[in-house]
Amino acid sequence: MNKNAIQKYAIWARNELIEQVKQRAYQYGISEEGYGDKYATVIAGRVLTAGERSQRQAFVGEIERYGYKQAVEEVAYTWFNRFVALRYMEVNDYLPTHVRVFSDPSGNFKPEILTNVLHLDLPGLDKTKVSELLNGNATEELYRYLLLTQCNALNALLPEMFEPMGAYTEMLLPNNILKPESVIGRLVKDIPEEDFRDAVQIIGWLYQYYNTEPKQAVFDGLKKNIKITKENIPAATQLFTPDWIVRYMVENSLGRIFIGSRIQGLGISLTEAERIAKEKEIANRFGWKYYIPEAEQTPEVRAQLLPNPYSLIPVEDLKILDPCMGSGHILVYAFDVLMQIYTSEGYSERDAAKLILEKNLYGLEIDRRAFQLAYFALMMKARQYNRRIFTLGVRPQVYEPTGYADGMEYGALVRVDKLEEMQKVTMGQLATDDNADTFAVKLNTWNFRRLLAQKYDVVVTNPPYMGASGMGTKLSDFVKANFPDSKSDASTAFMEQTLYLCKPTGYMAMINIPVWMFLSSYEKLRKKLMLQNTITNMLHFGRGIFGSDFGSTGFVIGRKHIVGYVGSYRRLFEKQGAVDSVEQKEKWFFEGMGKFTATADNFAKVPSSPVAYWVSKNMLRAFETGKLLGSIADSKQGLATADNDRFLRLWFEVATNGVKFDAHNEDEALASGAKWFPYNKGGEFRKWYGNNDYVVNWENNGAEIRDFTDGKGKLRSRPQNTQFYFRECFSWSLVSSGVAAFRYKPSGHIFDVAGMSCFANKELYYLLALCNTKVVMKILEIVAPTINYQCGDIANIPILIADEAVEQINDKVQQNITVSQKDWDAFETSWNFKRHPLVEFRLAGAYAWGDNEPVRRISFAYKAWEMLADGHFQALKANEEELNRIFINIYGLQDELTPEVEDKDVTVRRADLGREIRSLISYAVGCMFGRYSLDEERLILAGQPYGERFAYASVPVAGGGPLYRVQGDCYLRKSDSTLKVCTYAPDKDNIIPVCDDEYFDDDIAGRFVQFIKTVYGADTLEENLKFIADALGGKGTPREVIRNYFLNDFYKDHCKIYRKRPIYWLFDSGKKNGFKALIYMHRYSQDLLAKLRTDYIHEQQERYRTQLAHIAGALNTATGAERARLLKQQDKLSEQARELGVYEEKVHHLADQNIPIDLDDGVKKNYEIFADVLAKI
Repeated sequence: MNKNAIQKYAIWARNELIEQVKQRAYQYGISEEGYGDKYATVIAGRVLTAGERSQRQAFVGEIERYGYKQAVEEVAYTWFNRFVALRYMEVNDYLPTHVRVFSDPSGNFKPEILTNVLHLDLPGLDKTKVSELLNGNATEELYRYLLLTQCNALNALLPEMFEPMGAYTEMLLPNNILKPESVIGRLVKDIPEEDFRDAVQIIGWLYQYYNTEPKQAVFDGLKKNIKITKENIPAATQLFTPDWIVRYMVENSLGRIFIGSRIQGLGISLTEAERIAKEKEIANRFGWKYYIPEAEQTPEVRAQLLPNPYSLIPVEDLKILDPCMGSGHILVYAFDVLMQIYTSEGYSERDAAKLILEKNLYGLEIDRRAFQLAYFALMMKARQYNRRIFTLGVRPQVYEPTGYADGMEYGALVRVDKLEEMQKVTMGQLATDDNADTFAVKLNTWNFRRLLAQKYDVVVTNPPYMGASGMGTKLSDFVKANFPDSKSDASTAFMEQTLYLCKPTGYMAMINIPVWMFLSSYEKLRKKLMLQNTITNMLHFGRGIFGSDFGSTGFVIGRKHIVGYVGSYRRLFEKQGAVDSVEQKEKWFFEGMGKFTATADNFAKVPSSPVAYWVSKNMLRAFETGKLLGSIADSKQGLATADNDRFLRLWFEVATNGVKFDAHNEDEALASGAKWFPYNKGGEFRKWYGNNDYVVNWENNGAEIRDFTDGKGKLRSRPQNTQFYFRECFSWSLVSSGVAAFRYKPSGHIFDVAGMSCFANKELYYLLALCNTKVVMKILEIVAPTINYQCGDIANIPILIADEAVEQINDKVQQNITVSQKDWDAFETSWNFKRHPLVEFRLAGAYAWGDNEPVRRISFAYKAWEMLADGHFQALKANEEELNRIFINIYGLQDELTPEVEDKDVTVRRADLGREIRSLISYAVGCMFGRYSLDEERLILAGQPYGERFAYASVPVAGGGPLYRVQGDCYLRKSDSTLKVCTYAPDKDNIIPVCDDEYFDDDIAGRFVQFIKTVYGADTLEENLKFIADALGGKGTPREVIRNYFLNDFYKDHCKIYRKRPIYWLFDSGKKNGFKALIYMHRYSQDLLAKLRTDYIHEQQERYRTQLAHIAGALNTATGAERARLLKQQDKLSEQARELGVYEEKVHHLADQNIPIDLDDGVKKNYEIFADVLAKI
């Protein structure tokens, strides 16, 4: 089946039909703007026939009830369903006339009904009208008439799919349906005919793909907090179940009943091995490839399972329900299985087809579109076995809730404990259309409720997936009231409802999302299932069955509780979170991958009773004998600000003198007078130390956050567990990539809901060590097999403490924290960054391998750094593997885990030449602005006045010695208050031009070259510049490569490293590079733009004028290649000059305003003030 072609066609057909229906409606004076007189008799000068007036009025009535958009949508899908039905029937030769409506016998888009019209025996066909249309060459009109007549004729046979002649849908049949690009033409051409042949499941695929865009629209609305309405539930929640999973569910529920009765009917005693072999034999005989024999049971369990209650029940009495049947896929396969059962007991296929529709199969559906298709699919399936089924007056027992308010709102979640009797009516009472319509609605409502009042041997379904947050208020309240243990999702509420609809000896089979298996919010549901029901078997799919959005699990649950029952489980994924295809999972099923058996009793041994079917005996022993982490440590969620944009900053955005990095408690924090404090917000996958990125406004003990309320005075923020703020702990991120990482946090941090933390006194290092091992990852697969790790999940980790190993473990942890901290602090995004490592090797007088003097070549400095970083990496990896080995032994998991750690899971960084050179350049720019200095480690300027750290000698001081000051020299006031002449002086005016040529003395490329010369010496300058240029890549001389990097790529890298919160701001005139200059945000002053304009922009404008005048003169005598070069240069400079002229006006406008900024407002807000003159981030 070509699903790509089906999907492409269905999405296109929906839009095309909607547009065509709108055009037809417009011909009758109806549009989105209105419809005029509902009872109009003349439209655009044309007198309407009586039939047209009636149809128009009926359609306007639909618009009044449901709105124009929905009314048009319903007509479009009605015709889509009919076209699909007709195509299916003609391909399979199920039309009573045996004449194709859309194609010829060769499959071409040449309707056979047109070519055979004179010989057509079609009920209701007016031969006179046919002759008139033929004589008038009105082929299009003739085809419309034939199509409508065919639909009307099928109304007698398939009334739920084809309405009688005269309905308003007839009026809105699209125009030009004989064109090759019409919806009918494309249906014939785009989807291979073989996809329709005896493959009724194509109906379901067409339906799902038809709803692709409406479904996306609903989910886009959810992102804007627009709830799912009852009209949108089908589009949002229905997913077509893959065929092999349908077979698994039906074979292991309905098929299980039959196999059990057959074995019971043998009347002999079997060993468990013999029974299993017999089950396989019967399943194979019927071709039930997905049937899973019951696991080996104890005699006590077997005694509870005998005698089989179905051994004496005739097949005609079996009742199977799909309460969320969609387009009927599951019921269609159940039909096939029932047919096998009937024929094995001697029934003819013809009799069995009729009996299955009348007695065995039942279905409910909230969406009329899907209901029509399910009804049609079952009739087609019956027609496959009984050629006369259309004439027998048999109707499938499937219903939708038109006219039943509760059914339309809640679908099959309605519980009907007692069914009222249906009122009988006489033919006289049905004489009028109104009475007939009223009775039809009442009968439909009664039938819908009748199905919900019955009990079934098998209830099998793929329920709607809709979280509580997406439900409308009415549905949400209903689910909370009636399904309190499963209220978080409609699919889990259906678990309870389907079991309620089962007979005491029946089975429920379902595929849904596996949240109920593990999340704490479903603990009551799990315990109820374990105490009242029995999981027979399960296929745990992971992600991939319905795409990558969520995982899924298929299962069969017996309504009766069997004490000690051993269920069969299959784990059809290799890694949590991995997305595998449907076909791959089917392949793994047949290969026998991931086979487990388990009893519900074992689930109860794990906190919150997750359905952890794969847990080994040794792991269970850890839960039974160990202490839970929550009993020896406090696992806590922290602050929820409710407005992170307002209260959080990346630490480098604010002035560091307003940050208290090392408060030990709330009293110290309050006494410091600081506004900002380190904030633990989770972050990327990193173990042992790091992710220290944010600060939070906790001034005056969080006064502003504590008073943060909405318009009604309700507190929006949630400051919780404040007694743990600033305490030493270890932390982890709420959301992971499937692997948790735990980090040490020294005193000083406040933590939030995504940076949850664990606090312990003596055992902190021991617990941190355990949490970063494979053992805990194995445990988290049990207590939290998702990508989210909540406090409760961590608190449920069983702790086994080996006293003899504590000292060794703590030593390893200390080493790991130290190594990880050194790695974190080697980069300038750490607030403990001291100096770039490639500079540190030079200034510290270190020797690199292969050098016989202190490092003066950057290549040697890089080699030394590479060796050091690799040493850190290898040491950390070795320690992690040793900790794995220790804890694997403590927990007795040697047969399940190995201690080896993959390189990708070691979270310190190895050297990377491109990254290190770019970070060296960034460090150099920091030195240019005074953020860093070659003369002292750590931050120098980060919000303080420039004069607080740097000074210039205004007059010489005589006498020499330490008091001598050379006029104009720049001095650094060090942390100990002593002065030192700057080895490399920062830029005085906080403006550094970025030019494509050497226009300014202090342009950034020139200053960088001087930096390299100052640090590494003049004699290795050219070698070092070439090494840098080679690492950057690009063409030209080393100086050209470096200049181009500053011009084109430096700012992109800076914004990336600083997470779109740049501390250096690029003033940029535009794409022509007319003018660029960097400033340091922390040194911004109100007169800076005025200086930028007068000292740099005006000077650059003058240079352009001078250069253009020089070129103009040179052009008077230049010829050939020289003239072409000059003209090209003239064009470039002219464009730059024009760009800069426009830019100068923008800067002028801002400069005149003398705008101040507040660093506490953060980069985003301050950057927006100058957005017109700054580079786009």
